[in-house]
This record gives sequence, structure tokens and C-alpha cells, in this order.
Amino acid sequence: MTGAPIDDARETEQRCGFEVYPKRDLTIVRGRGALVWDDAGREYIDCTAGVGVASVGHAHPAVARAVAEQAATLITCPGIFYNDVRARLMRTLVEIAPATLTRVFLCNSGTEANEAALKFARHATGRQRFVCAMRGFHGRTFGALSATHKYRDAFEPLLPGFEFVPFDNLPRLAAALDDDTAAVVLEPVQGEGGVRPASRDYLHGARALCTERGALLIVDEVQTGFCRTGAMFACQHFGIEPDLLCLAKAMGGGVPIGAVLCAEPIAAGVGLHGSTFGGNPLAAAAALATIEALRSEDMAARARRAGERFRERFEAARPARVRELRQLGLMIGIELREKARPHLLALMERGVLALPAGPTVIRLLPPLVITDAQLDAVVEHLHAVLA
Repeated sequence: MTGAPIDDARETEQRCGFEVYPKRDLTIVRGRGALVWDDAGREYIDCTAGVGVASVGHAHPAVARAVAEQAATLITCPGIFYNDVRARLMRTLVEIAPATLTRVFLCNSGTEANEAALKFARHATGRQRFVCAMRGFHGRTFGALSATHKYRDAFEPLLPGFEFVPFDNLPRLAAALDDDTAAVVLEPVQGEGGVRPASRDYLHGARALCTERGALLIVDEVQTGFCRTGAMFACQHFGIEPDLLCLAKAMGGGVPIGAVLCAEPIAAGVGLHGSTFGGNPLAAAAALATIEALRSEDMAARARRAGERFRERFEAARPARVRELRQLGLMIGIELREKARPHLLALMERGVLALPAGPTVIRLLPPLVITDAQLDAVVEHLHAVLA
């Protein structure tokens, strides 16, 4: 048996899979650009993008071509050997990152990137504690979950040494730092926490506090990185340079890959960390093609323009049940005065796929290639559903 027929996908996943996702009654089988199609051939505007993954659009020709060519050349190569494609990706990441970040560790996901960053910070500083933000999300494995403010209760006790303070509150952050703090862990825009951008003063203050007190600054850009917010990395909007920068999601155009970029003083010797699949040539080729598309098609500028267009049109007739619109580029959060899930299902019925970000927030992370007509249609459907 080579595979279940398409019309059996729901039953097979229900029977064979773990029910860890809040499933919607939809089987997606194909995508192109900002559109996806279900098994009945119905078209949807995809404002989930695989939870912020498909920033260059579904089935981007350059990414598909790079994956096919690399699959026919060399798929895997462990880190004990050098590899040309991996080396090109490392060089490219250093070129596009803030200037202080000159070392790269490649892995497979955002959770893995954050896990590595926590280990590197403890090793580099010899300290134990981490200060993290309330509403922050950094992953679901034990170390990353220990730094995450939600999804914890069923798994406690988690790793010791993690303290949470209110996001965007510099006095509380300053009070939490002591001489055993290895790092402060922050998102420049909290994604799962409701699409909440930090203020410039807060991020600059966090950078200054870490420098003053000998702690490292870990910036988690798993969701904000690679042009989502209108800059290659969101920290560039604010003019800050972290000590460690965690990346994943949009980096591979849909192929799983993650990375931690580190400042030069941070080092991990032989055997202190590793990854069987991290930096494999297939994922590295996909990432190189994705980054080239982001740069050559100036998708940072596209995200800025499209985000401004969305805000202008949505706010022109903001529904009364909307409490607040929060947005940076094409990272959009619409906070409601009520539960979001019924409206997410209503949008799906109208052909728009969107995400939650907490119980009352509709989150939109469309591919950056979304057209003006598609974006205007999303606004129209939002107004209709929320009216």
C-alpha cells in the first residue's frame, strides 16, 4: 500500500495521529503563491502560510527547483564533514544578519534553535538563570517550554532557573536581572502571545541592561524573521544587536530548518551540541533559494506596503467588536472583545484561512507575495464576518 486516497485523509489522520492540534474540517492538497486548494478543488486565500512558514509563497518556483536539484545531488551530510551548500548558507546568514553575529549553528526548527541558544548562553556565561517575558512563546520541548509562558501546566516541573516578567516593562526586567542571569529571552513581536510589538525604548533598555550586567540577550525571531515585519529581521526596525538570534519558520520556504546566529565571544566546543539533520544540504539549498527570493523580489518592502494597505483599509470601517489592531508589516493581530474561534471558522467558510493568537485574537500571517486584490478580499471578508 503506497498511500491512502485523498478522500481518506481525515479518517486516517484521526485514526493514526495524535490529537494535539485543534483540527478544522479541511484537507489542503495544493498551493501556489498565497492560495491553497482543498480536496474538493475549492480555493482559499491562505493567511496562515503554514504558521508563518511560506513567506515566499507556496510552491515558489526557485525553491522547488533548488530542492529538486539538490535532492538529485546530495540530500544529507553530517556535520563531521564540510559541505559546500551548508557553507554558502552560513556565509549568507552572516551577511544579512546584524554585524555582531558572525557564528552560525544550523538545526531543524524554532524550538531547536531556542534550545541551542539556552545551552550556548549557559555555557558562555557560566550562569544558570534566564529572564523571559510573560505571554512569550519559544517552543514546546522541555528547555524551550521552560522559557515559554503558556502550555506549561501539564508538564511541570520544568527546568529550574526561569523567571517571567511583564513584556515591555523595563523596570520589572531590570529588577529581575542578577549576577546569575545567563540571558534575557525576548521576541521583538510576541506572536503566539497576541501579536504584540515591543517598544523601541524597551528593547534598547534590555540591550543596555544585558551589557551592563554581563547577561546575554537572546532574541527569538522564529516568527518575525525573514521579512515578515517589513525588515529582514525585526530587531533591525529597532536598531538593536542581540548576542544570539534564533531563526526558523520562513527560512526554508517550507522545508524544515532553523538556526542560531551568535556573536563571536559565544563558542561551543566539540561535543557540546549537535544535530543529525541540522544543516543538511537539502534544507540548506531550500534556504539559499528562499533568501535569494526574499532579497531579489524585495519582499521586505512588499511586506511594509501590504501591511500599510491592510491597516488603511481595515481601519476605514473597523467593526465595533474589534478592540485593537496590532501590526508590523504582514504580521497582523486583530484583538476582539469576544472569542476568535467562531470568526476563524466563518472566515474559512468564506475562503480565508487565518490563525488564532490566544483566545480573542485573529492572527494573519499571509505569504509576502499576496496580491493587492487578495489582500483587499481578506479585508472585505473580515469586515463581513466581524460586522
